[in-house]
Amino acid sequence: QIDILEDPIIKNVVVLQTVLQEVRNRSAPVYKRVRDIIANPEKHFYSFTNEHHRETYVTQEQGETSNDRNDRAIRVAVKWYNEHLKKMKNEEEIQVILLTNDRSNKEKAVEEGLTAYTCEEYIKSLVAHPDLVDRLACISDEGKEIESGKILFPEHLPLSKLQQGIKSGIYLQGTYRASRDNYLEATVWVHGDAEENREIIIQGLKHLNRAVHEDIVAVELLSKDEWVAPSSVVLQDDGQNEDDIENEEEKENILKSSVNKNMLRPTGKVVGIIKRNWRPFCGMLSKSQIKEARRHLFTPADRRIPRIRIETRQADALEGQRIIVAIDGWPRNSRYPNGHFVKKLGNAGDKETETEVLLLEHDVPHQPFSQAVLSFLPKMPWSITEKDMKYREDLRQLCVCSVDPPGCTDIDDALHCRELENGNLEVGVHIADVSHFIRPGNALDEESAKRGTTVYLCEKRIDMVPELLSSNLCSLRSNVDRLAFSCIWEMNHKAEILKTRFTKSVINSKASLTYAEAQMRIDSAALNDDVTTSLRGLNKLAKILKKKRIDNGALTLASPEVRFHMDSETHDPIDLQTKELKETNSMVEEFMLLANISVAQKIYDEFSEFALLRKHPAPPPSNYDVLVKAAKSKNLEIRTDSAKALAESLDKAEAPAFPYLNTLLRILTTRCMMQALYFCSGMESDFHHYGLASPIYTHFTSPIRRYADIIVHRLLAVAIGADSTYPDLMDKHKLAELCKNLNHRHKMAQYAQRASVAFHTQLFFKTKGVVNEDAYILFVRKNAIVVLIPKYGLEGTVFFEEKDKPSPKLDYNSEVQSLTVEDTTLHVFDKVRVNVVLDASNIQHQKIRMILVEPKILGKDVPAEATTETSINNEPEKKKKK
Repeated sequence: QIDILEDPIIKNVVVLQTVLQEVRNRSAPVYKRVRDIIANPEKHFYSFTNEHHRETYVTQEQGETSNDRNDRAIRVAVKWYNEHLKKMKNEEEIQVILLTNDRSNKEKAVEEGLTAYTCEEYIKSLVAHPDLVDRLACISDEGKEIESGKILFPEHLPLSKLQQGIKSGIYLQGTYRASRDNYLEATVWVHGDAEENREIIIQGLKHLNRAVHEDIVAVELLSKDEWVAPSSVVLQDDGQNEDDIENEEEKENILKSSVNKNMLRPTGKVVGIIKRNWRPFCGMLSKSQIKEARRHLFTPADRRIPRIRIETRQADALEGQRIIVAIDGWPRNSRYPNGHFVKKLGNAGDKETETEVLLLEHDVPHQPFSQAVLSFLPKMPWSITEKDMKYREDLRQLCVCSVDPPGCTDIDDALHCRELENGNLEVGVHIADVSHFIRPGNALDEESAKRGTTVYLCEKRIDMVPELLSSNLCSLRSNVDRLAFSCIWEMNHKAEILKTRFTKSVINSKASLTYAEAQMRIDSAALNDDVTTSLRGLNKLAKILKKKRIDNGALTLASPEVRFHMDSETHDPIDLQTKELKETNSMVEEFMLLANISVAQKIYDEFSEFALLRKHPAPPPSNYDVLVKAAKSKNLEIRTDSAKALAESLDKAEAPAFPYLNTLLRILTTRCMMQALYFCSGMESDFHHYGLASPIYTHFTSPIRRYADIIVHRLLAVAIGADSTYPDLMDKHKLAELCKNLNHRHKMAQYAQRASVAFHTQLFFKTKGVVNEDAYILFVRKNAIVVLIPKYGLEGTVFFEEKDKPSPKLDYNSEVQSLTVEDTTLHVFDKVRVNVVLDASNIQHQKIRMILVEPKILGKDVPAEATTETSINNEPEKKKKK
């Protein structure tokens, strides 16, 4: 009932040490929340060390369980407090109330003459605050659920049985991942399986057995004759009615129909829950149709989370609001889990509210930096001292400049290039020396490590480090002295590295340019100043480096990237355009890659056990099926036996009549890729970076916006004797833990960025009415096609089946990747025309509908609809610098 305790109305509470210890053992997050309440002076919450007070200490009696002993200790402390407060000299007597949800403890307390209530009784007695009732967590009594309603789910086995079963191999333990497109299907990723994390399919309500996305579950494999194939049907749970189980069974049959025998995969059922990973969920209330009803369903924003039943009296006020709800439990006789209302966020569709939802749903820490964190920032005005110069080279005389996107204030990197007397070239990459300002283990360091990365939304940046550093002291702005970490090479004109050195430095950038400005300088014959000459030298070398990389097998993949032009008054998006990349983007990128590779090699040579590196695993061959089949349907061969073969066959895959085909193939290739991951060199053996075709790689060049780079800076500083080490830096288990968090944060930041683009795209189409555009088919499904509109970089699913309308005749062919609707056959990569319009009928999942206009489907005006939601979440990482 922590949400109740946090409510401002609940004050003057004593939390006993006995209780605190128990909470600490059961749940670290709840324990932290209780400590925070106790620390808040306005709440008047106190902890009483009853276990160390002679009048309230009790010893365990013979035959008494420790649970009973603790209950007795609680009652003794309540009794003592009652007596203790009577001694006070004020007129009115203060009554001590014991709140407990433990039935027998409450009964004993009442017998002993104490005043005791359950949390629910007490909250319901506060008639002045009826809203508090909504925040009560539902406590399901195991006994009660059997009487009401029929049993829908098999029971969960107790933990002890699950652990025995996992040991003996009868059950498998893994992470449960619900499907976004089909609420009757999920997969479980089996932990620590030798054969590269095996995946088990779970289908049907009873087999899913009340598991929720991200829970750790125990699974029993079904016999081979019960195995199923992953369904290519899209099913959303839209039933309002609890008891509509017949309808569910009908839907489950759809899954089983038309299954290709070679597609069968290991299939199982959930037999128990090892660890629930429930968090507070954002979403909206689906108000009950019954007048005056108190029980309503809550629909989470994340489609992988089931709806949650809550009780509330303020349903009318919450309609159309984004709210947060927590799950309390999921009894066997209930179609949905039970939960309670936590708080409201604001009106759905408001930009502020939606941004808040997006950050909460993607677990992005975004509260303002605390005073404790800010206290570790340097005092202003800041200047470079003699002490700062001790291990540094003065490079202020060099002609250094930075090249970034327009409006960039967190400038991480700057470059220089000059000719040496021996005719060779000296090239330097200078990176902001963030680790000079963020010292290991202080509050600023811990907060940055927790955030892991800066998150860029369409009109908001959630910084990893406070603004004083990100936009000022660490930003390599022009014409000011800044501390840097420099990687300097001597190269010949063939871009071969002759020498590499690393040093901490102080630089003074001569120009901060945008990509376009830098390009203009390089191209302009009239300019021959130092900065321009430096840029030309860099550009020339970058082209050679890029060619070498590509000859080596590095991939260049396409991703439709979208930029919005904002209205300066309303901040609404006016115009969408796809980003174009200039030569200078690529120039900066080449030197960043080179610096990252050089640094990776150096820190690994020095610290083979605890270098923080980045790897990109090669995808399993089956990932490429879609791509290979799609290319084959256009008579093109894509080879996937190595990155080099893939890169070369992509270069050859051209159709003169269809120039966009190559881009489509590259976009599809991106979807086949694995996520790149941070790891600690002492814990893994495979370091290879598939996409860059490099045997070793790390992140060094963006410490303002990535925490991984800060650790890499610290390792490099120790390696060259410019800074001292500290214990956690040399602890591979600590580093591996850190990498796990960084990988999670990076993935979430990407998803949040995509969701932000999707939301702004919707705002854009809101004002547009119907837009008619060219599109290309990316994927074909059983009852739908996925299309991409190049002009907007927008992707969506066009469905050919609608509720309450007769279905057209559909024929899906997975071999040639086609779908025949009535008499019209649609192939992957076909060019089609669609109408695009915003469908706001479901306010929570507003979606862009796409209606197929050409080819016209005979005999039926097919109201095909598309959601851009699919495009928000499922793309693998794009390789880009900024």
